[in-house]
Amino acid sequence: MTQKWLITGAGGFVASHYIDYLLEQKEEVIGSIRWNEDLSRIEHCKDKIKLVSADLLDLSSLIRLIADNKPDIISHLAAQSYVPDSYTNPIITVETNTIGTLNLFEAIRIVKDYIDKTYNPIIHVVSSSEVYGKVDEEHIPITIKHPFIPGNQYAIGKIGEDATAQFYNKYYGFKVIITRMFTHCGLRRTMMSAENSFAKQIALIEKGKQEPIIKHGNLNSVRTWADVRDAVQAYYLMIKDENVGKIYNIGGNTVKTIGEMLDYLISLSPLKDKIKKELDETLIRKLDVNLQIMDNSEFYKDTNWKPEYTFEQTMQDLLNWWRQEV
Repeated sequence: MTQKWLITGAGGFVASHYIDYLLEQKEEVIGSIRWNEDLSRIEHCKDKIKLVSADLLDLSSLIRLIADNKPDIISHLAAQSYVPDSYTNPIITVETNTIGTLNLFEAIRIVKDYIDKTYNPIIHVVSSSEVYGKVDEEHIPITIKHPFIPGNQYAIGKIGEDATAQFYNKYYGFKVIITRMFTHCGLRRTMMSAENSFAKQIALIEKGKQEPIIKHGNLNSVRTWADVRDAVQAYYLMIKDENVGKIYNIGGNTVKTIGEMLDYLISLSPLKDKIKKELDETLIRKLDVNLQIMDNSEFYKDTNWKPEYTFEQTMQDLLNWWRQEV
C-alpha cells in the first residue's frame, strides 16, 4: 500500500538517496526544504515529489507542513550536520538539531491535539553515532546503552534530538524509531568528510589542478563503512516493519582505518605511484572519534537487512563521481 512519506531536509545528501529509493518503491514523497536550500542533489527527481518550504526554527511553518500534508511517515533528516561548522557556529548547530527537533515534535502534537485526534504518524529520527563520542577499546562494540560523551557541538545537538524523540515516545506515546547510523558515504556528498576530501583531491590531482600531495588528518581512526544506498534501504525496511519504540545502531560490515581507506582510493588512480600523503595538523580533532565499531545485531535481527554494496564499490563510485564534479 502506498504511503505518504515526509523527508525533512530533502535537499541533503542522504535525503536525496532516500527519495530515490522511496520513488522506486512507488511511495508518495513530500520533502521539506529551507527557502534558500541547494536543490542540486534532487534536481533529477524534484518534479516527482512535493516540495514544501519550512524551517526547523520556525514552529509556525512546521505546523502548516504537518497540518496541510498529514504524512503517514516522517523521516527527520534535517540538521546542521557538518562537524567543523559546529565549532565555529555552535549555537545555531545546537538550536537547529535540538530545538528544531523539539519544534517538529510540537508541531505534530499540536496537529494531533487540536486538528485531528486520529493523526498518529511513524516518526523516524535520524540521530548519529557521534553521540557516543570517543569510546575506549574495552567498550567495543558500541551498544545503544553506551553513555553519551559528545566530542563536538554537533554531537551535543544530536543528543538533544535523540533525547527529545525518546521523551515524546515515552510521555506522549508517539510512534518513534531512533537510528544512530555509523559512517555511510557515497556520491552527491559535498561535505568534506575524510573519504570525500580524499576522493576530491585525487580527482583534482588527475585533472592537473592540484599537486600530487593529499593532505590528511588522523589516519589511524577506525570506521565501520557503509554505502548511503544501503543506509536508506535499511531505514525503509525498518519503518515498513513498524519497529516502533526501538533505538538502533546501524552500520556496514566492513571495518577499516581512515588510512586503509585512503590507500585504497589512491590505488584506483592511474597516478597512484606519484601521489604522496602529507599530514595537516589543522585536520586533527582535539577529541577524535577514533574507534567506531558498533553492535548492530538487533537491527539485523529485526529487519533481516544486509548491506549490498561492498566497500570497494562504494569507494569506486565515490571517486568516479568526484572525477565528474571537478
